[in-house]
Amino acid sequence: MAAKILIVTGDAAESLEVLYPYQRLREEGYEVHIAAPARKKLRFVIHDFEPGFDTYTEKPGYTWPADLAFSEVDPGQYVALVIPGGRAPEYLRNDPELRKLLKAFFDTDKPVAQICHGPLLTAAIGSLSGRRVTAYPALELDMQTAGATFQDVETVVDGTLVSARAWPDHSAWMREFLTVLRAKAPVT
Repeated sequence: MAAKILIVTGDAAESLEVLYPYQRLREEGYEVHIAAPARKKLRFVIHDFEPGFDTYTEKPGYTWPADLAFSEVDPGQYVALVIPGGRAPEYLRNDPELRKLLKAFFDTDKPVAQICHGPLLTAAIGSLSGRRVTAYPALELDMQTAGATFQDVETVVDGTLVSARAWPDHSAWMREFLTVLRAKAPVT
């Protein structure tokens, strides 16, 4: 049986930041499940960078079904966790079921990949204190407030935590995450 990886997300997640790791990890041989506040069709968004804008723009993205509700997840069944960005982490960090899940992964030192605004979730459970991370650059102060050392580079590896700034950094992010996974939780 293939090792399982959990992606936690919700509506307004960045399409590429959910679907790229979903497909890449399946390609590698892992079984990947998507969990959200409820089992439903999720509505993702597309964040893009356009000349003349001070920040990213947002357009409707893909839809995708959530396999599980957060309340249905047994973290012990999963070898790793992926936390995509987009706007979803802004409201998901308030979900007590999700915070319990996240804490279980960090308490057992399982590999975690986070990108863009995803680190808002790990900050919400106090798991960034003393760590090195990257995130969407506008979150630098949030990361520092959470006790992390922020680095504005495409990917940062701190033990089993692998972070990236945004979807343009996918290749480096997944390359580093797969290195951690192969050492800590290889495909069986």
